[in-house]
Amino acid sequence: MPQVIDFRVRLPLELRPAEELPADYLDQYDKVLDLSANRHRSLADLLADMEASGTAHAVVHAEYEYGDDADALNEAVGKLVSEYPDKFSGYGTISMNPVKIPRALAQVRRVAELGLTGLSLQPSFFGIPIDDRALYPIYAKADELGLHVALHTGINYTVSFPIRNDQPIQLDQVACDFPSLVMIACHAGWPWVTEMVAVLRKHPNVYTEFGGLAPRYVCEPDTGWEVMKRFMNSLLSKQVLHGTDWPVFPMDKALAQWRAGGLRDHVLEALTGGNAARLLGRD
Repeated sequence: MPQVIDFRVRLPLELRPAEELPADYLDQYDKVLDLSANRHRSLADLLADMEASGTAHAVVHAEYEYGDDADALNEAVGKLVSEYPDKFSGYGTISMNPVKIPRALAQVRRVAELGLTGLSLQPSFFGIPIDDRALYPIYAKADELGLHVALHTGINYTVSFPIRNDQPIQLDQVACDFPSLVMIACHAGWPWVTEMVAVLRKHPNVYTEFGGLAPRYVCEPDTGWEVMKRFMNSLLSKQVLHGTDWPVFPMDKALAQWRAGGLRDHVLEALTGGNAARLLGRD
C-alpha cells in the first residue's frame, strides 16, 4: 500500500515571516473556519500530527493571502524541505501585489534553485483571475522548469474580492495553452463541482486536492459533491489528491473520513498517497 501523503499543508506560523494581518481579515476567517485555536500550531505539532495519523510525507505550500511575503516564504519553505527531505516537499510562490513579470520570473527560478516542486498561487486573493494573461509568463516558466502550479479554486473567504476568480472553468483555458503543465486545483472547486469534474476529465495534466474540506461531505449524498465522488471513484481516480490544509483540518480525522467514504480500495490508495507519490517522484 502506498504511503500516505498530504498534498497541502501550511507552513507553520513560527516559520513564516512576521506579518500584520488586518483584524477584520482574521475575524472573517475565524467566523467561517474558526482558525483561532489552531493558527499558532508549530512545526513540532505538524510532525506529531503526521506521526499520529500515519502521514509519511507532506507538501508545504508557501501560500499567502495578503501583502507580499513571497521571497521570505520561499526561503523558509526551501529551508524546511532541505532539513527534512524525507518528510516534506515544497511549493513556492511569487509576488502578486502586484504581479511584475521580471520579478516573478526571478522568483520562479529561485523556487527551482531551492529544490521545490512547484508554485502555489492564489490569484483570487489579489483580484486576479486564474486565466489572466499577466500570469502566462509565470505558467510558461514553470512549465519550462518542470514545476507544478497549484491554484486556489472554490471559495475565498475574504470580504474584499469576489469568488468568481476562483471558478475552476478558468483552468480549462490555461490547460489548453499549456498542455504539459501539471496543475493542481486546490480545494477542489466547490461549489462548481461539475465544472471541476469536466476540466479534470478533459485535461489529464490537471489534478485536484481537497485541502481544508471535510471528506465526509465529499462522500455523502445531498451535499453537492455527488458527481465528484462518482467520477473520482472511476474515471478520475488518478487525478485526485488527499490534502488537509493543515492546521485547518486534522490529519487523522481527514483520513478516517476518506476511509469510511465508500471509495474503492484502489481509488483510496491512489487518493491518499499513490497519485501524490507519482507526481513527486517518490514512487
